[in-house]
Amino acid sequence: MTTTRQQLRNIAIIAHVDHGKTTLVDEMLKQSGAFRANQKVAERVMDSNDLERERGITILAKCTSVQIGDNRINIVDTPGHADFGGEVERILSMVDGALLLVDASEGPMPQTKFVLAKALRRGLRPIVVINKVDKPDQRALEVQTEVFDLFALLGADDAQLDFPTLFASAKQGWADETLDGPRQDMSALFQRIIAHVEAPEAVDEGPFAMLATTLESDPYIGRVLTGRIATGVAKVNMPVKALSPDGTVIETARLTKLLAFRGIDRVPVAEAFAGDIVAVAGLTEPTVADTLCDPLVEQPLTAQPVDPPTLAMTFGINTSPLAGRDGDKVQSRVIRNRLMKEAEGNVAIRITETADRDAFEVAGRGELQLGVLIETMRREGFELSISRPRVLFKTDEKGQRLEPIEEVVIDVDEGFSGVVVDKLSQRKAELNEMRPSGGGKQRLVFLAPSRGLIGYHGEFLTDTRGTGVMNRLFHSYAPYKGPIPGRRQGVLIANGQGNAVAYALWYLEERGALFINPGAEVYEGMIIGEHSRDNDLEVNPLKAKQLTNIRTTSKDEAVRLTPPRQMSLEQALAYIEDDELVEVTPKTIRLRKRLLDPNARKRESRQKEAV
Repeated sequence: MTTTRQQLRNIAIIAHVDHGKTTLVDEMLKQSGAFRANQKVAERVMDSNDLERERGITILAKCTSVQIGDNRINIVDTPGHADFGGEVERILSMVDGALLLVDASEGPMPQTKFVLAKALRRGLRPIVVINKVDKPDQRALEVQTEVFDLFALLGADDAQLDFPTLFASAKQGWADETLDGPRQDMSALFQRIIAHVEAPEAVDEGPFAMLATTLESDPYIGRVLTGRIATGVAKVNMPVKALSPDGTVIETARLTKLLAFRGIDRVPVAEAFAGDIVAVAGLTEPTVADTLCDPLVEQPLTAQPVDPPTLAMTFGINTSPLAGRDGDKVQSRVIRNRLMKEAEGNVAIRITETADRDAFEVAGRGELQLGVLIETMRREGFELSISRPRVLFKTDEKGQRLEPIEEVVIDVDEGFSGVVVDKLSQRKAELNEMRPSGGGKQRLVFLAPSRGLIGYHGEFLTDTRGTGVMNRLFHSYAPYKGPIPGRRQGVLIANGQGNAVAYALWYLEERGALFINPGAEVYEGMIIGEHSRDNDLEVNPLKAKQLTNIRTTSKDEAVRLTPPRQMSLEQALAYIEDDELVEVTPKTIRLRKRLLDPNARKRESRQKEAV
């Protein structure tokens, strides 16, 4: 069945992390008949990436569609985390409407504000869906008022302020116009989308033109670019050219494949019309923000500007004595090609070659975004040495140094609010708001420098016994806030290479907490624990018990060790100092000094003191 442009609706689903966005899409697909009745489908079908399933977040924007009667609704599931905002901004240029999903107990959160501000700026008129109203602590009507206040705060016009509201439980599979509705299915949501969201504005006549919005690589058909057709008709095998945002011709080729979204599948079609969201293959050079068009077109389509990166890390080759044992991708050339490929499809990441040809500076939106990239590369067989994250400063017209500031919203039990305020004050954060949020919890809103938040999340969870919830959002650049105290403890550094001995580790426990198990491979310059004092200490984890001819009891032979402190990738990156690196391989995460030789470290230390 051919769908006309008047029967098309293009919408994005925007929400804060964990407000039920992907679950809602699952339910819309089921109830529209996108799955057969007997088809076995994984939960959160849109989160297809392994890391997305493990972390329970959406990282990559994905398209799908549902057929409701004669109408087809193209749905884009967008990331809810600020670190992946580069995806969100581009997606909003493809759609004509949005579902704003808000948790019925948590209410609007920082990420809601981030994406909603961008949607309102584009003139979209969102439909508000208050989700999880089946929860015992729901306060749906209060949340509706909070959403209205947020719209007003973000400068919504009268048409946008007059938003329709639906109350839903994506988990139970229903949405209604009223809080006490029949609670049967999603039909009220489908009807509201068709009635409220306008058909796409596009020009049917004229030459074909489309802005590439997302990019992926397919092992069978090569480079696949997804976007919305702005003018004309796309046909298989038609000649096209690619224009960069400044109008330069990048490539001329033919559209070898034209794919439309039907349910969770991409289906080959012979032609597609203006207003539809499609994926095309056949071009090898163009990337995100380039225009694919008829050879007669001279002017590229306008692309949405992307917020600048605020954080950078150095990705280098693994130079430890254990390099090449776990991974098969260890050369700087292979790492460079992989990073350049990532930068093509991810406009929020910027890659720069450093003076040292074996290392690359990777700048992005935040620790999570860069942590996901490292974890992805690690699973692909790469071995890397990663530096401590550092923020990117700017200078204003007067030459004043500016640093990125983030809005931090924290929900915490009242008993823990004191320690949170104290810790963030030490990190140069300013408390803007403090109010009760119900259920014995308080909501604290801070403006904090990004560099002060590096590594704070783990400490925050410890301080709040795992009960606190922290959300961060880029706010603005502001004058430099001054020095922030770093890690207080020194580290224990191995002074030789071999396998750690239980007897040696037993004696080292009194020096501080250990990071390794007996039998672990260690090398000179590797960090094996945290010193109980503020200086670094070189230790010998390889020392075995001397054999003598004096009898010992079995009690003397038994060595009981405290379990070592295991760090995740994000914890390791946050823990290290500027003179340290995280060694990442497919099987292990190790901490090490940048200079492995102790004499080289002493020389560098003396040079710094002299300066």
